Amino acid sequence: MRILQALHQRRPQVLIGVLPLVGEGETYRQAEQEGWLHRLGPRQRLPSGGFSNQSLSALLRDLGAGLGGLSWRQWQLVRRWGASGEPILAVGDLLPLLLAWASGAPYGFVGTPKSDYTWRSGPGRDPIADCYHRCKGSEWDPWEWSLMADRRARLVAVRDGLTARGLRRQGVAALAPGNPMMDQLDRRPLPEVLGQRRRIVLLCGSRLPEALANARRLLAGLACSPAREPQVVLCPTGSRPSRGDLEPILRAQGYREVELPQGCGGSSAWQVQQRLLLLGPGCFERWAGWGEVGLATAGTATEQLVGLGVPVLSLPGPGPQFKRGFAQRQSRLLGGAVHPCASGQELALELERLLRDGQRRQHLGAIGRQRMGTSGGSERLAELVDRRLLAQPQG
Repeated sequence: MRILQALHQRRPQVLIGVLPLVGEGETYRQAEQEGWLHRLGPRQRLPSGGFSNQSLSALLRDLGAGLGGLSWRQWQLVRRWGASGEPILAVGDLLPLLLAWASGAPYGFVGTPKSDYTWRSGPGRDPIADCYHRCKGSEWDPWEWSLMADRRARLVAVRDGLTARGLRRQGVAALAPGNPMMDQLDRRPLPEVLGQRRRIVLLCGSRLPEALANARRLLAGLACSPAREPQVVLCPTGSRPSRGDLEPILRAQGYREVELPQGCGGSSAWQVQQRLLLLGPGCFERWAGWGEVGLATAGTATEQLVGLGVPVLSLPGPGPQFKRGFAQRQSRLLGGAVHPCASGQELALELERLLRDGQRRQHLGAIGRQRMGTSGGSERLAELVDRRLLAQPQG
């Protein structure tokens, strides 16, 4: 979305079509209402939230919910789009890349999930997987290289320079223009009312019902660590989970609703002993940089939090997304700036250690900022899309 916003600033006359491959594309609703973007094709929420590859059971549930038919209709739409000769920008992993290649149209690819940092360094090493990637010289696989190196692929952008170098050794003209995840996330002044409190950012994810189970486990783990000094737990959310979803969980954990502090934003405030919890739909960009430590069972938002220099403790669960394998891979990608905990008790213990040890927080925060990179990637990617895709005769 941030790339498309930057592209819209450069080419306001261009009407952009977006095909959400997973879910309903709620991220694009406002731009669609403004008239410069429109969503294409069939849209459907899947039980796994798009993480069919995490387990066989997740794949089977998605297939039972109509994944096969959904993918077929999406493939047909992309083929019709490609027949017009209009360019395609694929964002994500192998599936959008494969669809873009199959369209017959010129295409670009922004590869978001894979980084060579995952096997080059970090905690929790996997000797078999590390050896496999070392033999290839890249986190990406040979069939993905071939799609990226196709003559119709006019742009390949990945998340960091290390990964781009690995792909260039395989004949892919990969670039690393910057990470759009870090755009619009500058640290903002801390309200005076929060200045005397220890600050924790809690991210439970956005895919229901998993996010609610995650919130329940994170809050239970937090309760294992009594607040010995005033704390504030900042809980930013998207459109989901809603306050109505989270309120029963908060009440079951002993929280009572209190008056919302001035100058913090958010929709409601909840208190238990010395711990104040703020719920804030749409408050992530405002609140993320206020945290000293994060507690998270999220994907992209966790990476963004770490990129702001906030070390994170995660608590893997039954999934379908945030399972132990996902959490360990995330930890390696971010150089240990995210620490997966095996239980709520471990989460509480590690939280107390991090809140006491400011030097360790700074050390982990520096690693996270280095792994995620600086802001400005959206504008640089938009310029590349404009020059390499839209400026072509076919576009």
